[in-house]
Amino acid sequence: MIDSTSLTFLIAVILIALAFDFANGFNDAANAIATVVSTRVMSPLVAVTMAGVMNFLGALSGTAVAKAVGKGVVDPDSVTLVVVAGGVAAAAAWVFLASRMGLPVSGSHSLIAGVAGAGIAHGGTGVLVGSGIMKIVLGLAFSPLLGLTGGFAIMLTIYWVFRHVSPAMVTSVFSKLQIGTAAAMAFSHGSNDAQKTMGIITLALFVSRAYNLETFEIPFWVILLSASVMALGTYFGGSRVIRTLGVRIITMRPVHGFAAESAAATVIEVATRIGIPVSTTHVITSTILGMGSTRRISAVRWGVAKGIVYAWVLTFPICGVLGAGLYLLVNLATKS
Repeated sequence: MIDSTSLTFLIAVILIALAFDFANGFNDAANAIATVVSTRVMSPLVAVTMAGVMNFLGALSGTAVAKAVGKGVVDPDSVTLVVVAGGVAAAAAWVFLASRMGLPVSGSHSLIAGVAGAGIAHGGTGVLVGSGIMKIVLGLAFSPLLGLTGGFAIMLTIYWVFRHVSPAMVTSVFSKLQIGTAAAMAFSHGSNDAQKTMGIITLALFVSRAYNLETFEIPFWVILLSASVMALGTYFGGSRVIRTLGVRIITMRPVHGFAAESAAATVIEVATRIGIPVSTTHVITSTILGMGSTRRISAVRWGVAKGIVYAWVLTFPICGVLGAGLYLLVNLATKS
């Protein structure tokens, strides 16, 4: 039976994980609705409401990604609750900071790097799950490439199919179709990203031995709680990040939003079903870049895109070091 002090610490860790979940939804709201807002198909209020609902439904759709994150970064039998606390606190802090700066950074990168850094500080590289991390890294590396080529291919196909149709008719058709792709994007975002928090909370329950988990299965209340918090974060999502993705990279019309969202939703949903956590930020940004490249290379504001890439690159070392540092601080505090 867990003592009261350990139970209090477990609750604190879960609350930190939920703070990350909220921050992830807040920052990544733009992933689902940036294009549909920038093309003026939906108002920001209607768009975030729709995104919040679809995020919630997507989060209820499976647990494969949750298991990959919960037991695929560090060995659950080799770490402590302090490791989980340090890792998720590092991720939450970085995502909140990035939101304030208007940077659409990857919550996936943040969480994985934070937990890995805390795990290494606890027991060295031996606590890392090599095969799981390799799977995650490959997913994070290849999903933007798939998004880039997918956005390019879909936009090119649309240009060819509708080459004899008037621009006004194209806009009319895709103004309606883009609502569906925005909903699909929000659903896929919830199905992949909310599961990461589910995995971390379940890892905390497993290592604390407070919930008597004999196997690494995600409790239903964890699924429901994570889905609800991410939906709220999305609803209150960051307008600065929406502007970065939806306006500053490239000026879009409904047909462009449709191409970017349909490509991104497809990549994310396929990854979710096979249990690979990906960065929804990576994917939607790459599909926007791929779509924009079909017009002309100069149509894409590559300077903005380069700044976003720098934020992605910095995420791994920053969250890794921050996770290790917070682990050491929390470990010292709990022993004193």
